[in-house]
Amino acid sequence: MTEKFNQQRDLFESERSFRLLVEGVADYALYMLDPKGIITSWNIGGERIKGYSPEEILGQHFSRFYTETDRANGKPARALGIAREKGRYEEEGWRVRKDGTFFWASVVIDPIYEGGALIGFAKITRDITERRNAQLKLEAMQKQLAESQKFDALGQLTGGVAHDFNNLLMIISGSLHILKKGASGDPKLERAMSAIETATKRGAALTNQLLTFARRQSVNPQAIDFAERVAAIREVLDAGVGSSVRLAFDIRSDTWPIKADVSELETALLNLVINARDAMPDGGTVTIGARNVALNEPPLAGDFVAIDVTDTGLGIPSDVLDKIFEPFFTTKPIGEGTGLGLSQVHGFAHQAGGTITVASELGKGTTFTIILPRGTDAPSRETSGTPLRGSGTVLLVEDNPDVALVSIGLLEQLGYQVRRVADAEAALREIESNGVDFVFSDIVMPGKMDGLSLAHRLRQIRPGLPILLATGYSEVAAGVRGDFPILRKPYEIHELSEAIAKLPR
Repeated sequence: MTEKFNQQRDLFESERSFRLLVEGVADYALYMLDPKGIITSWNIGGERIKGYSPEEILGQHFSRFYTETDRANGKPARALGIAREKGRYEEEGWRVRKDGTFFWASVVIDPIYEGGALIGFAKITRDITERRNAQLKLEAMQKQLAESQKFDALGQLTGGVAHDFNNLLMIISGSLHILKKGASGDPKLERAMSAIETATKRGAALTNQLLTFARRQSVNPQAIDFAERVAAIREVLDAGVGSSVRLAFDIRSDTWPIKADVSELETALLNLVINARDAMPDGGTVTIGARNVALNEPPLAGDFVAIDVTDTGLGIPSDVLDKIFEPFFTTKPIGEGTGLGLSQVHGFAHQAGGTITVASELGKGTTFTIILPRGTDAPSRETSGTPLRGSGTVLLVEDNPDVALVSIGLLEQLGYQVRRVADAEAALREIESNGVDFVFSDIVMPGKMDGLSLAHRLRQIRPGLPILLATGYSEVAAGVRGDFPILRKPYEIHELSEAIAKLPR
């Protein structure tokens, strides 16, 4: 009898130790179910995770931990069926606590047999909400990084192409202006030159959109009164929406000035309005709104203005939303869109120090929201587009001989005498030997010094000498930060004259 007593004692101690272990585990809900799913045991982990005391939950069906949707779909019974047939059931999903809150659970159900008969199930539940949230956050960061890398790669490609193309357009547009001055009055020749001019402007607009998408555009940010700017381009916006679409406004009277490039802002608005119009083939309403927002999530922290462009159109399918800002991506038929409109808006918003978001629901419309930083200076006003004649000597620093020839022609038409050098070192020698009234330099040049470095050097040795910089594309231009005025290529003669007129004397 001693051996039998020892065996019973060992069995009792083993069962007692196991019971204490199960009942004392706080991180896991460990409990038993009968073959029908009724709860027959409960540990402290179940009470901590799900909120029920043993008195409240013993004898209840385990389906009460499931969401209403899962219960309606028969998921609890299906889980027990899979555990019985396959020997185990595992899943992750939403579960409900006693107080009605949800948590993300890792669940394991094992069938328990005795003498070949099913006597119930062992169920283990763990709250992994924090782990899931961390995983989702990591996945979101990885997706954001992948998107950023993709846009950077596309930006490098488009920026490089646009740089060379802008120089070609500068040569074409500048030479065309010179030709027009000596036109003979031949109608055919005038029509041909008009066609060339139209194509050049179209090419410049497309290149500008590419550069803005790539965030490599040499922009001139300034404080802008948004309501006044919208009023100034109202006719253009009305023409953009057409006759079947109504244009409405919801610009709050206390909206702060915004800091952005005027022309890029106008282009972005027009692109969004046209995009909204195309999303409403049967007509509808496009609403342009503006409101103040204060953000505190780096890198967007501080005062901003949110500009909303909302349509009542078809909406954007979810499988397309991730692609709409990519250059050349379009859902429009061939010949009806370049796929650069939204990419320009995306690039403009980010280069201006803001961002853009989109919210869309199929059949109910879309809202694009551009977030732009608040402007602190006085809003800018319009300037005259008439070329202003000047006098004096200008030092042109340009390494491309064809671009230099065009620039010389435009400067001479404005009344200036021009001396041209090909690099910064030659420019310093020329200024040392012969005085000039101002310097007009390209930013991208061969040699040890680029145009911006030349400008800073001249600021040191000739602090009163006016300096105007020009570029079609340059990483260096981003570092100017308003220290020197920048004229974007391709430029026309009135833009050149206005830039020169604004130089400090």
